[in-house]
Amino acid sequence: MPDETALPRYLQVAETLIREIAAGRLADGARMPPEREMAASYDISVGTLRKALGRLEDAGLLERIQGSGNYVRRAPQELGLYAFFRLELVEGGGLPTAELLSVERLPKEPDMPEFGPSSEGHRIRRLRRIGGVPAVLEEIWLDGDATARIDRAAMSESLYLYYREALGLVITRAEDRIGVAAVPGWVVPEATLDAGESAGFIERTSQAADGARVEYSRTWFDSRHVRYVARLR
Repeated sequence: MPDETALPRYLQVAETLIREIAAGRLADGARMPPEREMAASYDISVGTLRKALGRLEDAGLLERIQGSGNYVRRAPQELGLYAFFRLELVEGGGLPTAELLSVERLPKEPDMPEFGPSSEGHRIRRLRRIGGVPAVLEEIWLDGDATARIDRAAMSESLYLYYREALGLVITRAEDRIGVAAVPGWVVPEATLDAGESAGFIERTSQAADGARVEYSRTWFDSRHVRYVARLR
């Protein structure tokens, strides 16, 4: 069955290209391959590719020169649906995708930092693949006051896109703390991680436009396959 949470193909291609540009795998000023060739490489139609390239052009990441081709233009800041997502393949880039494992409304755990007014939160667990490699586990807690319930069917692979479109909640700032921690027992067999082994670890608190902390998350990642990357410009 098709994954109902998957982003449309033109968005997947656009986000892949955005991350490739951010990682420097597509250099500033580089001429992209012909559109038919690119479309074939992504197994999409030329029309779908042009829709993806339109997003890059709107973001200032692509210049189309009539009779010459499409050229990469590096932006001064990161853009795209995954602007807050810092994990990349070791070699750089890689489209993030997510498999939803569970969504539950539960009491917040006592060891969590304070976020939001509710004593409950929506706990979202996901297995993430970066460029197809299942090397990341996520546990995200959204404050219970953000919504009474989360509709699994309406969720997309980009959680912040879901927040914005379905809940009217815009995440504008996030603070990450990076370390090492043991992989939790709820790890799934498909992951490259094993329960109890040491892995890269990210704790994040996220803020809405009004400055209120509304989300807390924990992420375990396999540093044999992915790295945490923050680019400063």
